[in-house]
Amino acid sequence: MNEENSKLIWTYMQEAGDRLVGKLPPSKRHPKGRNPYAHIAICVRSKFGMTYKEIPDERIDEVIEYIELLVKNPS
Repeated sequence: MNEENSKLIWTYMQEAGDRLVGKLPPSKRHPKGRNPYAHIAICVRSKFGMTYKEIPDERIDEVIEYIELLVKNPS
């Protein structure tokens, strides 16, 4: 992903994390609460098989749609 798109996705991921604060279900693995920012990054990496910086520019819309899905359906 080029630098401009990478920055755009990073900002979008941070904003999504802000919207998920306090909305993720509790987990025994995270007794102090879950980190919504890490959750977004881990889910993106898991779905696309690479970090957000490694995803091709052509898939930027797909990444944004997936992040929106994560915000609408916290898990």
